[in-house]
Amino acid sequence: MAATGSSFATVHTGCMNRIPAMRWTIWRPTILPLALAAFAMSVACGKEAPPPVPPPPEVYVADVVQRDVPEYLDLAGQADGYQDVEIRARVEGFLETMNFREGSFVRKGDLLYQIDRKPLEAALAQAIADKATAEARLAKSTNDVARYTPLVAKQAVSRQELDDARSAQQAARSQVEAGTANVDKAKLDLGYTRVTSPIAGLAGTTQVKPGNLVGKNEPTLLTTVSQIDPILFKVGVTEADFLRVVKRSPGRVGATPRTGGIELTLADGTAYSETGHVGPIERAVNPTTGTLGVQLVFPNPQFVLRPGQYGRARVLIDTRRNALLVPQRAVQELQSLFSVAVVTPGDNKIAFRSVTVGPRVQSMWVIEKGLKPGERVVAEGLQRVRDGIVVTPKPMPADNADNALAGAAN
Repeated sequence: MAATGSSFATVHTGCMNRIPAMRWTIWRPTILPLALAAFAMSVACGKEAPPPVPPPPEVYVADVVQRDVPEYLDLAGQADGYQDVEIRARVEGFLETMNFREGSFVRKGDLLYQIDRKPLEAALAQAIADKATAEARLAKSTNDVARYTPLVAKQAVSRQELDDARSAQQAARSQVEAGTANVDKAKLDLGYTRVTSPIAGLAGTTQVKPGNLVGKNEPTLLTTVSQIDPILFKVGVTEADFLRVVKRSPGRVGATPRTGGIELTLADGTAYSETGHVGPIERAVNPTTGTLGVQLVFPNPQFVLRPGQYGRARVLIDTRRNALLVPQRAVQELQSLFSVAVVTPGDNKIAFRSVTVGPRVQSMWVIEKGLKPGERVVAEGLQRVRDGIVVTPKPMPADNADNALAGAAN
């Protein structure tokens, strides 16, 4: 027993030398759990450290700005001559000459075509001769009436002969009037052999070449002359846009159009140098297209615009006062519902908010409800954010922001 006790009397571990046997026996139940804990800690210390928390995502933000915004209607349309006149042959005859260059500008009264005059000159001579014959008959009947009148009083001739003379005089007078009308018509027809331009404008291509018979049974279309200075630009306004304008200004319905300063963008994307104004407006909405026809009038001194050209007109209809604007890229649309990501001040947290949008103005979008002036919205980086997270906001690059605001002001 003493030998056994002496074997547990001392322990050789570091600075712990010669620990009494009784104490070692008491500590054994405590040391074992501590050793296990130390072992577990050593194993845990051997594992990799958890990854660091990523920084908040960076996003570009733009301020909600407030300013007056012009509201436009962009209308696609087609140019048409201010006055298109069809040149037709009004008398029958062979076309002798064409006296203009196709596609050139002609003045009012310029000779366009010459029809053979000879048959109509002969018809005029015949009409003049018929009139002279009628005038001779009238002179004879007038003399008879003058001679028979005193003779009837003396009963040298009968009343019947005087009445016959007077009837012959009236018939001769009618023949003279008919002859005069025939002469006038013959002169008019002869004048129609010279086909002149009734207006100043642009002549189209000819439909009939010299040598062809024209004017037989119906007036033959020869060419068309269009007045293109000024020129019309025809557009169609939808019912919704028409109602929007009418509700704002009910007194303008039926009044003389006075809207001016209309801009026109040509098919190549360039802006037309002249501005136009509103011209005639159709009385009814086209049931097929659902649009109301409107004619815009543009000066065309250089003849840049031609009938049939397409373009896009921009009409100022109103100015929206103190409108709230955000970049279009800041607005998300899902099933006709619009929302923006607002960066809350102080904690820079994201809060998605539903908004009501108005018209687009260049690269900006008018917000009617849901935002306040001075708030910040995410303009770039929407795909990296979600509701409630913290972000690192950066101001939108100056060039993009300036261009957007400049576009909204113009």
